[in-house]
Amino acid sequence: MILTVTPNPSLDRTYELPSLDRGRVLRAAGDRIDPGGKGVNVSRAAAAAGVPTTAVLPLGGAPGVLLAELLGGQGVNVTAVSIVGRTRSNISLAEPDGTLTKINATGPKLSPQESDLLLDTVRTSRADASWIAGCGSLPGGLAPDWYADLVAAARTAGVRVALDASGPALRAALPAGPDVIKPDASGLAASVGRPVSTLGEAVRAAQELHALGAGAVLASLGRDGLLLVGDQGVCHGTTEPAGAARGTAGAGDAALAGFLIAGGDGPGALRSALAHGAAAGRLPGSVMPAPSDLRPDQVRLTRDLLLDLPLTDPGTP
Repeated sequence: MILTVTPNPSLDRTYELPSLDRGRVLRAAGDRIDPGGKGVNVSRAAAAAGVPTTAVLPLGGAPGVLLAELLGGQGVNVTAVSIVGRTRSNISLAEPDGTLTKINATGPKLSPQESDLLLDTVRTSRADASWIAGCGSLPGGLAPDWYADLVAAARTAGVRVALDASGPALRAALPAGPDVIKPDASGLAASVGRPVSTLGEAVRAAQELHALGAGAVLASLGRDGLLLVGDQGVCHGTTEPAGAARGTAGAGDAALAGFLIAGGDGPGALRSALAHGAAAGRLPGSVMPAPSDLRPDQVRLTRDLLLDLPLTDPGTP
């Protein structure tokens, strides 16, 4: 069972537009509403693959009620932590060429009591978990070391833990020893304090984070694929085009789910991550892929890296 923790979940509304023209009245070609938040998407992808999953979420107001209902309908078990604040709603504007414009709300501020209750709920829900995945931004009221406490709690219980966070929250959690972290190029750059503009620079930054405590680093490099750095060395993977991309919402979360589903270690898990991430990119909104959507034959892995390869989407500190 994969247990996910999303401290700042959301309802995600996606509108498909022929083009994004500022200052004009636009008519959507399609629209949908999905449960949102990085950990929420990991649980949705796990459920779509037939893997049992529980999402621990702070939920409040009518959006929180709807979020729980939508997740239940997708086979995700929800363990809700009731909060006074209102669960946020985000908006995504998707264009035909795959360009995605996202408007993310800040979200509610959690009280100290709500913060403690969220962590305690994880502790009481972890019994059958093979992985705990802590994902996404921290809402107001949660200290930067909240994820460090989550990692420590998982390690104490002997449960492997994955972390998809950035900035001070990621840096604070590294000494606690997460089994895997999933930064993007900007997250790598921010963590090491220098630009990441080539594949070699991404490798060196990931190796530094590995040395600081991360068991493995699964770095998302956008159109340049995924990079895995850990005790087994370095491996880079890409996918060949297999259909028009409809957006990138949730693709990184699907990739993390694919990695964990396949054991969370080594080239086999990296291949699964790439297949899941690419499949999510071909689906509307933040729809998570089912096994029939995957194209593992389109995945290419190598340990013979082109270190001077410029990144299409470089990261800056």
